[in-house]
Parts: sequence; C-alpha cells; structure tokens
Amino acid sequence: MTSLLLTGIGSLVTNDPAQGGLLGEVRDAALVIEGSTIAWVGSRREAPAADGAIDVGGRAVIPGFVDSHAHLVFAGDRAEEFAARMTGTPYSAGGIRTTVAATRQASDEQLTANVARLVTEMRRQGTTTLEIKSGYGLTVADEARALEIAGQFTDETTYLGAHVVPAEYADDPAGYVSLVTGPMLEAAARHAKWVDVFVERGAFDEDQGRAILEAGLARGLGARVHANQLGEGPGVQLACSVGAAAADHCTYLTDADVDALASSGVVAGLLPAIEFSTRSPYPNARRLIDAGVTVALATDCNPGSGYSSSMPFCIALAVREMHMTPEEALWSATAGGAASLRRTDIGHLTPGAQADLTVLDAPTHLHLSYRPAVPLVSRTFVGGRPV
Repeated sequence: MTSLLLTGIGSLVTNDPAQGGLLGEVRDAALVIEGSTIAWVGSRREAPAADGAIDVGGRAVIPGFVDSHAHLVFAGDRAEEFAARMTGTPYSAGGIRTTVAATRQASDEQLTANVARLVTEMRRQGTTTLEIKSGYGLTVADEARALEIAGQFTDETTYLGAHVVPAEYADDPAGYVSLVTGPMLEAAARHAKWVDVFVERGAFDEDQGRAILEAGLARGLGARVHANQLGEGPGVQLACSVGAAAADHCTYLTDADVDALASSGVVAGLLPAIEFSTRSPYPNARRLIDAGVTVALATDCNPGSGYSSSMPFCIALAVREMHMTPEEALWSATAGGAASLRRTDIGHLTPGAQADLTVLDAPTHLHLSYRPAVPLVSRTFVGGRPV
C-alpha cells in the first residue's frame, strides 16, 4: 500500500479532542496517508518515512468540508426570483414548482452534467463529502432518476419527494402523500440512504410529515427534516420525536425546540447562505451551542433560495452573522456535518479516518472567516487522492 507524507503543515486541524481544544490543532505538523486513510498524525519532527512526500510550505491543513444539505439535481434558473427578493418580494416555498417544471423537461444527460459542474465547484472549495437530495421531480419516475443521478456522485442520497405538493395534486394533497409513501417510495428507496420532508406552511403539515418519515424509516432509510425555516412550527419537534439525524434550517425556534434538540441529540443544520439570499433572519447559533446542541453548517445549494456551493462562504457568514467563533464554525462545517450524516469516518483527521483533507493557502484556518470570498483552498484530497 502506497504511503504519502504531508509535511511542513503550519497548522493542522484534527478535530481530535485528545489533541486539546475544540479543533485539536497541531502546530508545525505532519500526517501520513496510507491508501485512502490517515495512518499517522503528529509533530513534523517526529514524522515517519513514507513512499512519497509533499511539503505544503507552512500552509494550514483542515478536514475536508462535509456539506450535509444540498439540492443539486435540477434544471433551470431562478435569478429573476433572486432579483425580485432584493427589491422586497418575500421568499416563499412556491418557487420550487418553477424548478420542478424545468427539471421534468430536462434529459438525464443535462441533469448529470449540472450535478457534475456543481460538485466540481464544491471540490475546488474544499468539500470532500456532500449529501444530495431529490425533490425537483415529484413524480415516481423523476424522483427515482434524480436519486440515481445523485448516486453517481455521493453515497449520501436523500429522497425528498415531500418537497412541495406538485400542481397536479393541488386539490388532492392527501393523494400526493399516498403517492410519496407508496409507489414513489418504492421506486426511490433502492437509490436512497435518507428520507426528508419539508414541514412548513405551503408544504407539509405535521401529520403528513410524520406519515412520510415513518414510511421511509420502515423501509430502512434514515430521517432528516426541513424544519422551522419560515416560522415557528412542528418540524423540529417532529424530527426529535422520530429520531431523525438532523433538523435543518432551525431559523425560528422556541425554548422547547432548543431543549428537544439538546436532549434528543438531533443535529441542528444551519444554512446561512439561505438567509443571505432571502434576507431572512439568521439562526441563533450561539443559543443552540450554549444549550449543548450539536450544530452542522451546510450550503443548501439550490437554484432558488440560495445558489451557493461554498462552505467557506457559509463559515464566514456563521462567524459574522450567527455569533459563532471561527473554531465553532469550522468544527460545524466538518465534524458537525459528519454528525449530521451519522458518519464517524470523516470530519476529522485521526488515524483510521478517511483521508479527506483540504490544504489552505493560508497559515491558519482563521483566514476562512478573516478573508471572506477569497479562494483560499490550495488543494483537496478525497480518500487520499488529490482532486
């Protein structure tokens, strides 16, 4: 098995509590990759020999970003909708149907090419693991093909047939829930790891959401929930009651919601690029962290409410607008994302972990929030291989 030594690391973020502090930061560090995993981490002066070596010249090395919430299988463009929001039109979930129409008309080749383009963008910005949802087809065939396409790029695929009720079921939402929990789930489940539902006004209520999640759980899928984005509602409590891995958005929370997240262990996924794009209030990350809730940061990259593929941008927003420290934001974008996906092999750089890492063209991780919008990613490794 070929080994590779990365040396000359000015600051190495391991996310290993044994190294001290939240980030387990090691200065003047080195690490050894064997095959696709981390074999050794420590001081540069104590580094063992390896088959090959790369001196990163004092740059920082961090775990690869884990983007635990993204909608990449789509067609069309909603730039005009964004422009309208910037002149005062409030965001609502209704624009999703515009993307549904375009996605249904697109060929498999067009959809696959668009996902490939966005994944390439993400890799260039340090993302090594990403989740991809369906949800812009909303027919049995279109949801199945969206997940099959997503599976070409990630193992973290999410069935989101319950994104909104499509136009053809506007007068029969119960019939659509039956479709989502029946034939659509049957077609989608073989391509999906997770089931998700948008519990929100204009989408699905608590009873509908519970039926959809329980149907997915019965098929062996893990649960995720779009929760409390547009206002206070039942989404977070529903996620906690069914044992979901994550409740994402969490923009409007009651004290009871925060307590439920803390006691249940459900990860709160915060998506600050959405608030940036919709001019909505940012979630209060400080409130969640101080209550003991595990927080993940993700892009929610999608063509409507937030068309950003950049985890560094989300880190900068979280520090500036959500009252997170730079250390908390980076941890949430790596180890927090891994927790959201219930993964223990990623999000940290310790022996035995997958060798997913990002080299920054900066001396420390602080530059991610100190120098927002600057392309700081020098090199990205996925499974020990540069991409």
